[in-house]
Amino acid sequence: MTHERPCCGVSTNIEDYFLTRRRFLNRVGMGLGALGLATMLDPADLLCGPDAASGASAAANPLAPRPPPLQATAKSVIHIFAQGAPSHIDTWDPKPELVKMDGRTIGDSGVAMGSPFKFTPMGRSGTEVSELFPGIGQHVDDMAVVRSMYTDIPAHEVATVFMNTGSLRITKPSMGSWVVYGLGTENQNLPGFIALRSGGLPSGGAANYGSAFLPGVFQGSSVNTQAANVQQMIQNIRNPYVGSGEQRRQMEFVEKLNEMQTRELQHDQVLETRLESYEIAFKMQAAATDAFDLNKEPEAMRLAYGRTPQGNQMLLARRLIERGVRFVQVWHDGWDHHQDLQERITKKAKEIDQPVAALLADLKQRGLLDTTLVLWGGEFGRKPTKDRNGYENPGRDHDARAFSVWLAGGGVKGGTIYGATDQFGAEAVTDKVHVHDLHATILRALGFDHTKLTYRFNGRDFRLTDVAGNVVQPILA
Repeated sequence: MTHERPCCGVSTNIEDYFLTRRRFLNRVGMGLGALGLATMLDPADLLCGPDAASGASAAANPLAPRPPPLQATAKSVIHIFAQGAPSHIDTWDPKPELVKMDGRTIGDSGVAMGSPFKFTPMGRSGTEVSELFPGIGQHVDDMAVVRSMYTDIPAHEVATVFMNTGSLRITKPSMGSWVVYGLGTENQNLPGFIALRSGGLPSGGAANYGSAFLPGVFQGSSVNTQAANVQQMIQNIRNPYVGSGEQRRQMEFVEKLNEMQTRELQHDQVLETRLESYEIAFKMQAAATDAFDLNKEPEAMRLAYGRTPQGNQMLLARRLIERGVRFVQVWHDGWDHHQDLQERITKKAKEIDQPVAALLADLKQRGLLDTTLVLWGGEFGRKPTKDRNGYENPGRDHDARAFSVWLAGGGVKGGTIYGATDQFGAEAVTDKVHVHDLHATILRALGFDHTKLTYRFNGRDFRLTDVAGNVVQPILA
């Protein structure tokens, strides 16, 4: 059975068995039009050219690793998403004036709520760290803390998707998808972008790691790490009935049918995404079993990270980065503290302090921190006043005007504190950093001018940073 279609003339290959009515009318219509056109053009102009569906050679393997256009300080990313919006005032932005005002009214803002947690200078840099993070605080000299973040809307679902995609309205590709689109990935047997979640979908759903209008091969592969073993974590990873050779033949046949549909009818993004997932799943049968099997780690390493859901996720993140995965996202939910702040934020911080500290130490010991950009933060911040719902043990309400994130490794200028909020932590006032600015900075560390990493869709060029964004150069080495 031939897969070649003659440039001009009669063919009896596989495509003739799938001649739909639309294709028949299309062929007849184009044939009649060509007869009229032949009287107007030189015969040489009627020679058949190359098939448009073949594309440029660069598109032959969109996941092949590619060098960035600019000098890069990082080649991979671990994004630890503290979903629910952690209070910056209690974690990375100490406010002694707020502590002094505790219990008193601040203008018309409400009753001041000073942080119950002490901040202590740590490292050579003397970066002030909340007592919530004694382990992570050991690494402040490798970190840049941005205290002047702000976003647009303090609603969890919208702000979470915005932090991941840079879009408040239409569905756009996630940051991880843009990164893989620009750089490809170094391991062709694993997805270039993997999202690790412990349980259900995050606020905003799969849009947080989707590829939107980018080809489906760039979307994030979501993995529920709560499963007991690799087979449950990545279901149907193996086919017990069909060998790898027969699977490959089936894949090539389906790909051929899809090429025919794209060429003769129209591009189907949903179908393409589904087929790409089949291809990735086929390649993952051996590679994923190895990468996700934490039992292959020494017991001392398991204990260093902690045998907990978050410990397992951070250790998996290192194993994936070590194997050439370009972008790993680690979800840690439960940071929405409208009440019982002191008890609940202590619990959440304890869940990640040891695992993240172990991750940073492990990456550094293996020489991976120099090329891996680690980002921690949520979708917005918290107000410096008590939540107005009148809880007996209050927490803090949402605040889009101020929050903190930190970055480490990957060319980040360690021991840096950038930007500032007002005396109470209610609003970013000095060196303000918008979400678009953060995205622009991450792309710059990876070797991209964020204004030039674009994809044309529906007649216009799109980019992660929309029509905004400035690189925060002072936090880059």
